[in-house]
Amino acid sequence: MPELPEVEVVKRSLERNILNLIIKNVKINDANLRYKVDKIELSKLIGKKITKIKRRSKFLIFEIGKTYRMLVHLGMTGKFFFTDNKDNKFKTSFYYFLDYKKDQKHDRVIFVLNKKQKLIYNDVRKFGFIKIYNSSLIKQSQHLKNLGPEPLEKNWNFSYLKNYLIGRKRSIKNILMDQKCVSGLGNIYVNEILFLSGIKPVRQATKLKNFEIEKIIKFSKKILKNSINLGGSTIKDFSSENGKKGVFQQHFKVYGKENQDCSNIDCNLRVIRTVISNRSSFFCKKCQK
Repeated sequence: MPELPEVEVVKRSLERNILNLIIKNVKINDANLRYKVDKIELSKLIGKKITKIKRRSKFLIFEIGKTYRMLVHLGMTGKFFFTDNKDNKFKTSFYYFLDYKKDQKHDRVIFVLNKKQKLIYNDVRKFGFIKIYNSSLIKQSQHLKNLGPEPLEKNWNFSYLKNYLIGRKRSIKNILMDQKCVSGLGNIYVNEILFLSGIKPVRQATKLKNFEIEKIIKFSKKILKNSINLGGSTIKDFSSENGKKGVFQQHFKVYGKENQDCSNIDCNLRVIRTVISNRSSFFCKKCQK
């Protein structure tokens, strides 16, 4: 599943391709996504302009006209294709590879735009979804209303996290994976943040010292910014605009590095893999306390 940096890269790609275009028609080839696509709601977008695209956590929010907002979650394999007026297809999200015949059978929703262009939502496993909201109600969506602060914003800070951890006896990894605490972090980046912070993922959250909380804030911002600048992480099928792969995975310190030497030059141990809440966790028992 793409995490915050990958979705941010997708958002920026879409902004460059479809902003200010008008939806002329909507074709639904398969409505059976995670939630059934509402054909009547989608038809309300016809004739409206795509005025803005935002990201909240791992969600994309399309502002369409003054009245409507389209909320999209990519799930595991959801992706957008863009076709220009010559029917050339471009990648704007993550994918396996560009194969016109293979891709076409997984094209679930097609937005026909002006200037003979199209936006195609493609989803092999159909775990993503598309929902339409009135602009005044989008913030009350069940998917958005309980999200924690964005980790790149000012309200994700030492005071917030210190207060949030009071009385919480879960592991710090589980806390950081909880979207109610902080929105957009997932397994990959939490592993990396905790390694650079020198904290074992199994540490009880209430036992963290102030300097450790400060490190979590510092490195979460640093790692996410670096990943966005590098185009995200290509683990299985993520690739950014026009097929350029994200390269942040080349900078991983621990994620996926089980039994490999610790990246800290003064450490002679190897990275350990364990399972926390059914998710793989990677750490160094010497460098993380």
